[in-house]
Amino acid sequence: MIGYLEGIVAERGSEACFIEVAGVGYRVLCSTSTLAALPVDGTRCRVWTHTYVREDALALYGFATEAEQRMFEALLGVSGVGPKVALQVCSAFTPEQFRKTLATDDVAAISSVPGIGKKTAQRMVLDLKEKLSLPDLGIVGSSPDTVARARSALENLGYSPGEVRAVLSELGPSPDEQLEEVIRSALKVLAS
Repeated sequence: MIGYLEGIVAERGSEACFIEVAGVGYRVLCSTSTLAALPVDGTRCRVWTHTYVREDALALYGFATEAEQRMFEALLGVSGVGPKVALQVCSAFTPEQFRKTLATDDVAAISSVPGIGKKTAQRMVLDLKEKLSLPDLGIVGSSPDTVARARSALENLGYSPGEVRAVLSELGPSPDEQLEEVIRSALKVLAS
């Protein structure tokens, strides 16, 4: 379909803008971050797009960056998430913030977005974590086995996966650090 529009910002509202391309004005629904990133009216711009087609609707969604467009499309792949909710998430998080939120299993942050309940937020974390191939936020120094065993031990002690990922990425265990040392350091951080 339409990959992007390059034209003049003709007008903008609270939910959409009009991009004039060769004399045709396209109504493009946008996140608040995209609307804020658009140049002043009458100026040329490029907006990455997603065409949404249903029996009863045809809508064009626009994004300031390709990363935001990919995030929106990934969100549409989650069961129960439509374009309005996906656009709300794009308004609430930058793509990088959203990746970090998913990587730390921060269901509370995702469910704080209007239109998203706890179950939908959990489904997003589950579905998108694999699709987006999220790493353990910089836990690169230690051996994968040590990190996995430390994660398992901390989760068995009752800490949430999000808390565990956050503390392990903060510590960044070194390659020669023993499992017990990693767990001890993580517990000190979690206790404070």
